[in-house]
Amino acid sequence: MKPLELLVSRGRSPLGPPVSVDLGAGLAGELSALLAHTNGFTVFNAGVQVFHAGDEGLGPELGAWNAADTWRHTYGPLTDGLYFFGQDLFGVQFAIEDGRRVCTFDPETGDRETIAGSLDDWADWLLVAPDERGARTFAKRWQDRHGALAHDERLLPRTLFVLGGEYEEDNLAVRDAVTCMRIRGPIARQLHDLPDGVPIRLDPVDPHGS
Repeated sequence: MKPLELLVSRGRSPLGPPVSVDLGAGLAGELSALLAHTNGFTVFNAGVQVFHAGDEGLGPELGAWNAADTWRHTYGPLTDGLYFFGQDLFGVQFAIEDGRRVCTFDPETGDRETIAGSLDDWADWLLVAPDERGARTFAKRWQDRHGALAHDERLLPRTLFVLGGEYEEDNLAVRDAVTCMRIRGPIARQLHDLPDGVPIRLDPVDPHGS
């Protein structure tokens, strides 16, 4: 069994009804094929979520999530060249970059990290370290104590991780996934490319604005 097939088999799916989408060639074509087979899914106790396509379904919808006015506008040019197809428990995004590779996108800083050259390789990357890369154990512990997250919800740190916030329950709040991104977008624009140790003063942000 290929890594992507194994990942899907371990998840809960689908999040939407059967769909046929044409997102293009290459990696976009791989994503089209995945959605035609399984239209969105969660895995690792919902520590990882792959978005569904189409108007009906649970959680963020692929096209709407990638629309400029959903949350991307709050990040400005930091999201250029990215097509987002999933996220982890804390809103770290999985994206196809320039149609050629899969990367993570840090919602707090806008930093990207290339992790794979195909969706199979991305699935393998997750399966190698599901606790570290897919928040599997943390997601189970949180939901055992606080109840299941809705498909539209993620965990937002009260003090950003990049600013020293801990992965602890008292530093985390459940918020709508779009709100989570909108809150951090303006902050990421201020933090992006700053050298370590530079004093910062974050401007107040409006999660419903730009």
